Amino acid sequence: MSVNVNRSVADQFYRYKMPRLIAKVEGKGNGIKTVIVNMTDVAKALSRPPTYPTKFFGCELGAQTQFDAKNDRFIVNGSHEANKLQDMLDVFIRKFVLCPECDNPETDLHINPKKQTIGNSCKACGYRGMLDTRHKLCTFILKNPPENEPGSVEKKKDKKNRKKDKENGSGSGEAGNHNDIDAPDAVDGEDDEDWAEETTEEAQRRRMEEISSHAKNLTLSEDLEKTLEERVNIFYNFVKQKREDCAVDAADKEILAEAERLDVMAMGPLILSELLFDENIRDQIKKYKRHFLRFCVNNKKAQKYLLGGFECLVKLHQAQLLPRVPVVLKDLYDADLVEEDVILSWAEKVSKKYVSKELAKEIHARASPFIRWLKEAEEESAGSEVEEEEDDENVEVVYDSSARELKVETVKLNKPDEEEDDFDIDAI
Repeated sequence: MSVNVNRSVADQFYRYKMPRLIAKVEGKGNGIKTVIVNMTDVAKALSRPPTYPTKFFGCELGAQTQFDAKNDRFIVNGSHEANKLQDMLDVFIRKFVLCPECDNPETDLHINPKKQTIGNSCKACGYRGMLDTRHKLCTFILKNPPENEPGSVEKKKDKKNRKKDKENGSGSGEAGNHNDIDAPDAVDGEDDEDWAEETTEEAQRRRMEEISSHAKNLTLSEDLEKTLEERVNIFYNFVKQKREDCAVDAADKEILAEAERLDVMAMGPLILSELLFDENIRDQIKKYKRHFLRFCVNNKKAQKYLLGGFECLVKLHQAQLLPRVPVVLKDLYDADLVEEDVILSWAEKVSKKYVSKELAKEIHARASPFIRWLKEAEEESAGSEVEEEEDDENVEVVYDSSARELKVETVKLNKPDEEEDDFDIDAI
């Protein structure tokens, strides 16, 4: 019987399946052991070597493990129930298989034996990050890399070549590839000799600049090896410092570069909305439009994070922002920060990812006039060409700035020679 790889997903049509783990207890007394009969099949479904989950069980249970790949026997010492091991496998999948961004299991591990780091990349959403190597299993993984990342001589040569390209300025477009970024080499002997000979003030200044440059590159490498949460915090503090220094208004390019450096591009709008928006968000959307556009253009994931940031903002300023939800959503839409399909997709499902379920429902309820207007405008746009041929009516979308009513009105243009009864300007 198969189960979902991510068992927290209840959808029976979930495409990622794995066999239910089968455990068989053998032996007696001190020699008792649990054989995981179908570990090879389970591991294949997870795209991980069967030794990894087996060793993980041993680490969690404090038990010795045995591997006999030729005979397809993966053993954990002691007597352990299959259900218990299945629950433990869920923890392994969460830590070492699922993408931390999209929860998709289509991930690969990348070992850097030189730095003793384990990278994680997702084929589904493009996420690239570093695993937290504090778990005991990580030591085993570093000593036993996956078959697709054996740390061969060729790959080491490729990395050196890529490193030279970056030093020459040709590798700047691969900021998201953590494993391709190495700390700079130490200054070679020739440079040392030059420094020994030159004692002028200019030479000292040049040496300090080179040391500073090397230190920055080393920090870059160290930052990319941090967890996603740590990198997000670094980005948060960077933007916060710009704000406190009153330098954030003209720092849109610097902020984007820092997000790219830390590989947190998608989450950028979430952080920016927390630091740059408050109850005066409508004015601030205009003021910081350029900052958000650098993240949100052609990046639907960033747009979704921006909507999440707006939900968080509503939570902080409910009295002021809850009644203005549809107006603010329209401002975001008009500023091209959020595309129509992203908004409609957001409206279809109430999520408690950023705020409580109750508040999320209230936000969606308040947004319904704008969502309805968006859908009607889309339908009218699709049929506008036919309507223009059939009649001379002008269709005008009327948006009430008080956010209490959002509607579509049809205004008929009167011919000059036609007489009217009473004309009431309040009726328009």
